[in-house]
Amino acid sequence: MNILITGGTGFFGSKLAAHLTGLNHKLYILTRSPEKKSNTSHLTFKGYDTTADELPRIDAVINLAGESLFGYWTKKKKETILTSRLRVTKYLVQLMKAMKEKPDVFISGSAVGFYGMSEDFIYTEATTQPGTDFLASVTRQWENEASEAEELGIRTIYARFGILLGKDGGAFPLMSLPVKLYTGGHISDGEQWLSWIHVQDAVNLITFGLEHHTLKGPVNITAPTPKRNKDFMKKAAQVYKRPNWLHLPAVFFYLTLGEMAQLLVKGQYAYPEKALEHGFTYDFPSLDQALLDLKNN
Repeated sequence: MNILITGGTGFFGSKLAAHLTGLNHKLYILTRSPEKKSNTSHLTFKGYDTTADELPRIDAVINLAGESLFGYWTKKKKETILTSRLRVTKYLVQLMKAMKEKPDVFISGSAVGFYGMSEDFIYTEATTQPGTDFLASVTRQWENEASEAEELGIRTIYARFGILLGKDGGAFPLMSLPVKLYTGGHISDGEQWLSWIHVQDAVNLITFGLEHHTLKGPVNITAPTPKRNKDFMKKAAQVYKRPNWLHLPAVFFYLTLGEMAQLLVKGQYAYPEKALEHGFTYDFPSLDQALLDLKNN
């Protein structure tokens, strides 16, 4: 396949790109500074001023671009989180409109934050009502922008990512640091759900979406075994053979991180119903397996 991808140089995108090139796909990665990158036989870097005429026939488009959620959420930061996602998605839709031969599939990044926050509900892709907080609003608008691809007759997937667990990026290095420093423990009351996924399973699930033509609409990119924060931290402490004694109140995070603290003190149980119904097989379906792999590799 010829695959156009945004966000292909980030933590997750670079792993996905390496996996796809290993499968002999040709990738065209959109980046702000293509002149600083080196092209290879399977990787071509292009700028965001690229037109449809400058590309070969594109079989698939994957959109992973967007301002990082990490950082104090000032008014300007929140605006950038939203506008960076909408701007790139709008550009990709316009690019696909201009293509004489449309891609077969458009996979657009999103997040389980679409559902809002709850300690009680189990959310699947059948849940259509978005939450009311800032992140839910961002993901709703992001998906609405991407939905224009459906009107072009392109199979569209809204990849609702949970918490990515990877050794060299994602949320895990920050989450595991207190455990490694012998001060591990749950955050707030520890009841908030963590819908996590090992980064390799996330890579495999996006690849699965490229290849399985009946998979479309929202897809939860999560493992089938979400954990409450207290259970997640307890398991991490066991794997790393560390104590699990320090429990930090929610107010500490709100005072230091502001509104962004909700990423740590709140959560949602997002179950990957579509992935399982379509026969996707996880390499790391349990948290034990995922944490042991991250510790040993």
